[in-house]
Amino acid sequence: MTSRRRATLAGFAAVLLWSSLAVLTTATGAIPPFQLLAMGFGIAGLAGVALVLRPGGPGVAALKQPWAAGALGIGALFGYHALYFVALKRAPAVEANLINYLWPLLIVVFAALVGGTRVRPGQWLGTMLGLAAAVLLVTRGRSLQVDPAHVPGYAAALGAALIWALYSVLNRRFEAVPSAAMAASCLVVGLLGGLAHLALETTVAPTGWQWVLVIALGLGPTGIAFWLWDIGTKRGDIAVLGTLSYAAPLLSTGLLLAFGRATPHWTQAVAVALLLTGAWLSLAARPAN
Repeated sequence: MTSRRRATLAGFAAVLLWSSLAVLTTATGAIPPFQLLAMGFGIAGLAGVALVLRPGGPGVAALKQPWAAGALGIGALFGYHALYFVALKRAPAVEANLINYLWPLLIVVFAALVGGTRVRPGQWLGTMLGLAAAVLLVTRGRSLQVDPAHVPGYAAALGAALIWALYSVLNRRFEAVPSAAMAASCLVVGLLGGLAHLALETTVAPTGWQWVLVIALGLGPTGIAFWLWDIGTKRGDIAVLGTLSYAAPLLSTGLLLAFGRATPHWTQAVAVALLLTGAWLSLAARPAN
């Protein structure tokens, strides 16, 4: 297996881990968004640093990175998750989650605008289908009538999608930076989340079960998943990763519904179909290797 294929598979493993993020986030209940961000990334950062500094590990040198790479990673991790957690707390979970999963299609747009990649008509059509899916989810199949109470959540979900797509394209510029440096970035994101929490929120003491969920979130979708995605976006096939990422909205939506964290609605099924069709068009439009 080529190193590029292994890196692409690492990125796909991150996508599978992220499919649990929505259900874990909603299951934490009343824990505020920035507190959840601080706890999850604090756990991820501490676990990552411990792994790097273990006997026989890569050592502290692996945590160092150029300021531009660090700023990109920390800004993207903090911005994306702050908006994502707000979205799931302020809007219906399935709808907010699927709007967030516009980011694979937005990767196509940013690959053309800032990545120097030629985008074919089928890929643009796929992106438009993703936009149609977002409109359908927000309006729930009605006219342009949106519940005002959910607007902040929907806007946060779209903002999260924009941030993650742009980060995934720009991250390839820092291929030489070791993925272990993500541990330091996670620690800084946890600290920023803690400061935002203290300034803006009231602390909610987690129950025993909530601690289990937060630890699972910190070690999985906000922990090792970012090391794997870093490997995938730097050394894998970013176009294939963008398409494979559509496993996440399917699995994520299924988990939300299965665990009773969302109410089924016909627009969700149609939106998933539109997103998958857009992904297929994007993949079909790629030139043969």
